[in-house]
Order: sequence, then C-alpha cells, then structure tokens
Amino acid sequence: MSEAKTVVKFGTDGWRGIIADDFTYANVRIAAAAIAHYVLEHENAKAGVCIGWDTRFASRSFAHVVAEELSKAGIPVQLASGITPTPALSYAVRHRKAAGGVMITSSHNPAEWNGVKYKASYGGSGKPSIMTSIESYLEAPAPRVETPASIEEVDFQPEYIAALEKFVDLAVIRKSGSKFLIDVMYGAGRGVLAGIFSRAGIPFVEIRNEVNPAFPGINPEPILPHIRATQEAVVKEGCAAGLITDGDADRIGAVDEHGNVVDAHKIFSILLWWLLERKKWPGEVTRAFNTTKMIDRIAAKYGRMLNEHGIGFKYVVDLMLEKEILIGGEESGGVGISRHLPERDGLLNSLLLANVMADEKKTLGELVAMLQNEFGVHEYGRIDMHIEESIKQSAIARAKAGVTELAGMKVLRTENLDGIKFFLENPECSGKPNAAETWLLLRASGTEPLLRIYSESCSTESVNKVLEAARTFVLKGAEV
Repeated sequence: MSEAKTVVKFGTDGWRGIIADDFTYANVRIAAAAIAHYVLEHENAKAGVCIGWDTRFASRSFAHVVAEELSKAGIPVQLASGITPTPALSYAVRHRKAAGGVMITSSHNPAEWNGVKYKASYGGSGKPSIMTSIESYLEAPAPRVETPASIEEVDFQPEYIAALEKFVDLAVIRKSGSKFLIDVMYGAGRGVLAGIFSRAGIPFVEIRNEVNPAFPGINPEPILPHIRATQEAVVKEGCAAGLITDGDADRIGAVDEHGNVVDAHKIFSILLWWLLERKKWPGEVTRAFNTTKMIDRIAAKYGRMLNEHGIGFKYVVDLMLEKEILIGGEESGGVGISRHLPERDGLLNSLLLANVMADEKKTLGELVAMLQNEFGVHEYGRIDMHIEESIKQSAIARAKAGVTELAGMKVLRTENLDGIKFFLENPECSGKPNAAETWLLLRASGTEPLLRIYSESCSTESVNKVLEAARTFVLKGAEV
C-alpha cells in the first residue's frame, strides 16, 4: 500500500494515470481520501460533493469508488446518473452550492489513461494552493465516520444546458441559416450541442457520438491528426464550421468552411475580439505562457490589462478569483469566461463561436482572415517528444545554460516563467508589417513522460523550421 501512495500526484488539474497500471481502485481511493481530508478541513463538508464521470473505460465504476470513499468520511455525495461533461459538473458544484466536485476523466489523453480532477466550491479548477493542500493529505489514513453519508444519483445536465442556452443568442444563430458539424470525439459532449441546436432549429450533423472508450484511431484531443475526420465531414456536409470538443468537453477545436483547422489560439482571439468590440464587457484578460501573443495585441487595442501566467488552467482560475477577469485561456483549447464559470468550457465556446459568426455575418475562415489582417499573421505549432528522462533533462539543462542561436536565428531574449522561451530574430518576419514575433518554448511536462515544444511566427513555414531545429537541439542529448 505504501508503494501505491507514491504514484498519486496532483498536477495542473488533478491526477492522471494509466488504467490498471497506476490508475487502480486502490490508488483512486487514496486520491479520494486526500480530497475528503481537504473538504473536511477547509470546506463546508455538509454541503456535499458532486461527482461526474465521462465515456472512458470504467469511469462510472471509478466514480462509485470515489463516492463510497467520501461517504465513509461523512461527506454527502451527489453522483452523476449518466455521462457528464466536466463543465457541467463544475456548473453543478456552483449552482448547487456544493463543497466541491470530483470528475473522473483524463480529458484529451489516449484511451489507456484515466484521471481524477478536483473542482472547487466556486465551480472551477482548484487553485494551486488547493491542489497543494490536497496533495499534502496523500499519506494520511482515510477519514472514517461511524455512519456513512448519503449517496444520491443526480442528472447534472439539464441545469447546465439551460445556462448555456441563456448565455448565447440561439435565435441569431438560427437566422443565419448556417449548418454546423459537431464532433464530440466519442467524448462526454455527446448530444449536448446536438440537443441545443435541435431544439433551436439550427441545422447540424453530429459525428463520432457513440460511446467507445477505445477512441478508435484517435486521442480525443481537438488537434491534428485526430480531427481529420472533422475536416472531411465539414466539406462533405457543406457546413459553415466544424465545432469540436475533447474527451470531457472542456476544450474546443474548430475547422472552417473549407476544412482548414482553426487552432485554439485563433478561437481564443476571435472570442476576445468579439467580447471587447461588440459586447464591451469589462475586465482584464489572462493567458498562459504558451499561448499566442495576438491576444496581447487585441487587449492593447482595447486598453485592457493583459496577465500572463504559468501553464495550467488553475492559474487562470486564481486570477479570476482575485480580480475582474473577462476571459482567460490556454494553448490546449481551454478558454473560460468568468461571467459563466471560472472554468474552461468547450461546449459554451462552441456556441459562442457560432454566435460570433452569426453576429458578424462572416464565415469562420473570414473571421480568422479579418483578425490576421488587423493584428498580424500569427501561426502556431507544437510537437510532443516522448523521450527518455536523461535526454529531456539534458535538453533543459543546455537550454538554461544559454543559447545564442536557433534555426539560424539570433536569440534576442529569453523568458522562463514556465519552461524556457526564446525570442528569435527572424528575417522573414522583419520584412512584414505587423508581423508576429518569432518565439520557441521548451517545457517538460509535469504529469507525462514528454517534452513539449511550442512555436509561434509569421508563417507556417517559419514555425515548422523553428520546431524542427528545436527537435534537433533536444535530440543532441541522445548522442553518445
């Protein structure tokens, strides 16, 4: 048992592991007991905890294990009666004034993974201080009471869906006459957007909506290569856009009317521009260290304070609870609007994207072109390198030691807020007006055996050149 305890570690949004290897019933109980300790010590435990689960293998069974552990600790439980998107669970926590929430999901990870996410009483990811506190209880014996608390099965979706329908202008979307492709990637978003569009009379086609825990042929992450089916279906079905949600529906991806991928950075930028230009809602803007600097340019135009922070949505939440934040986002498709929840929500953002298209009477491709024209062409890329720990550590050490040139470009400056970011002197971009800065970021994942490399520049060709140079730099650590 003591050996099992060492594998449970809460990262940026919870704990993840490989099913039957380290994500076992025993270890899930350890994680649940730590959450129980935290709730008993720091929250109003009598308010209970909401528990949700997604489409992954054994998620429902793991959710029952968590429910039993919390019940034995004397904490009442409201357990989802069916598959539940993560943002619906977060909404339930806040709407029902619960002490907290637990979501069984591994989000966008491959099928062999599952995880435990903790949602705080305010309806969003646990702040860094909360996650640290939960981790501090991992070695403590499980709390027990003489008479277990109640476990009640509840459908969390109706109240959440009602909130979504109220937040967006479905009538405007319907009047636009646009048809949408919905891709739920075999995940927990199944039927949500389809149901909303169906009731509102908005044409749509939904794909990959069956429950299949194997996620056949893909990881449920709304990026290439996993969204090739979306690209094809959008064109084949004659849709105005493809709206994509990940495994637990808290992240968004999109495809334009021609089947071109619209990455998360452009989605974030479109939503920010619309909220500032059309809605004129107050508040500052926040973004993660690895996101597009187009956000900075949009915020500057409208005189909004821009906050840059570490990677992980918990940092967005921290700022949303600290001061008035309009919107916050991260590189992987997680965007949160505080008027809704201090939480990323792929389903809400899909609806908002459709709302922007209808309001502006523009296709998704035209919206992207409009922003690129005004704020400069910003292209983005990422590669994930699954490499040995020694190679990873060698690359990080060499990067920290000082690099003067990458991809034949002079290093102008470095930043190390979260990982190591190099800003490069790129001749291709310097000749273009309003061109994006060229930068490269190396970051070792805290929860997975990989090194992530990110880059942004003024063209796709520049991005690819920088990424490949970075890959070569990293693999130098493998040379004997």
